[in-house]
Parts: sequence; C-alpha cells; structure tokens
Amino acid sequence: MAARRKSASVPLAEKVYEQIKRDIFDFRLLPGDRFSESNVAARLNISRTPVREALHKLEKEGYIQVAPRSGWNVRPFDFDYFENLYDVRLILELAAVERLCSLAEPPDLRELKETWLVPPARRLRDMKRVAELDERFHETLVAATGNPEMTRLHRDVTERIRIIRRLDFTQPRRIDATYDEHAQILRHILGRRRAQAEILLRAHIETSKNEVRKITLHMLHQARAALADRSVGGNGRRRPRT
Repeated sequence: MAARRKSASVPLAEKVYEQIKRDIFDFRLLPGDRFSESNVAARLNISRTPVREALHKLEKEGYIQVAPRSGWNVRPFDFDYFENLYDVRLILELAAVERLCSLAEPPDLRELKETWLVPPARRLRDMKRVAELDERFHETLVAATGNPEMTRLHRDVTERIRIIRRLDFTQPRRIDATYDEHAQILRHILGRRRAQAEILLRAHIETSKNEVRKITLHMLHQARAALADRSVGGNGRRRPRT
C-alpha cells in the first residue's frame, strides 16, 4: 500500500514542481518570497506529501531554499552564478555557430526564418511570447548541430537563466532589438559567414549578461505588476497569486 501511494504521488509532485517553477519564472514568486508546504498544499487542494517532494527537487536544483525559521523562500539572486551561466551559454552557442557554418549542407532553419525574418509590422508584441521565442531561437541553433549532449546542456542553462531573460522582455524596446539582432545573426549563419555571426552572437549574449547586475528587487516587482495587469480576464479579476 505504501509503495502504491508513493507511486501515485510522483506525477502529482511533478505537477507541483512545474507550477512553482512557473510561478518563479512568471514573477508570481520573487527572490526572497517566503511560503510553506501548507500554503502550497492548501492552494492546490492536495496533501503535503507531493508538495514536499516537489520542494525538495526545486531546492536541489537551486530555485528555492529552506527559510531560516520555517518554511521555504525563493533563492535570492546570486549575480556571479548567473554570469557564469551566461559564459557557459556563450561557449555552447559559439560552438554551434562554428559547426552550422561548416556543415556540408545548410541547416534547416525554416522555422527561425518564418519567425524572425519578418517586417516590423508582423513582429509580435506579447512580451511573454517573444521571450519564449527568444529561447526557441537559441535552442534551435544548438539543436541544429545534431549533438544531443550539447543540446541537453544548453537546455539546462537556458532554464536556469529564464527568469533573467524574461525580465529583459518586460521592456518593450528589447523586443525590436531582439528581432533585429536575431535576424542579422540568422542571415550570417545562412550565408555561412561564421566570423560575422560569431561577433553578433557574442554581442547579443553579452548585452543580456551585462543587464544581470542592473536587476533590482524593484524591477522584479514592476515585472510582476506588469504581467499581473496582462492576466486580468473579462470578469475583472486577476489570477490568484501563489
């Protein structure tokens, strides 16, 4: 019976894990925010066992930590940690550009062309959607190399820096800049102009990396407010906060 109960709790724990991680990435939970197993269990109307499993997994991955007295809190920003991740990301993506530009046959990047090589009038303005597409752009370049281990490592780094990148897209000016920069990088890769593609890619990633040190708690609160305003439905009520 105990084994069956444990087995049944696994998918539920995974759902809780994904929900809390989304709350962090979507700024419903900010660095330093505190919560308890009981809070989460009550909100989701489930027992504390799957919640506990999910929280321990999130702790292991570095998203949350045990609070000093009781409960949990979202791990505060470690700027050196994020900058190190950006360095790893840059190495992986430069290696991907080198390989893509040296392939005997041009890589199939039709999806990226359809998304990024569009006139200004067709550019999306939904900040969250553009942030998702930004991740997809870089992930697709790495995946196109055909190296599954490189792709796996890059995906892991992408997930860990997601909160930083989504914060960047709360600034409307960054949307046009991203479209322009992605289009230029993509054209150089398609044209097998490795040196130019690498220069632009390096500058593109370094710009994001340099923004990390500028992040303040006030900016995070603003991001949460902006996304909350966008989530108001036809009934005038916001989505419940974690």
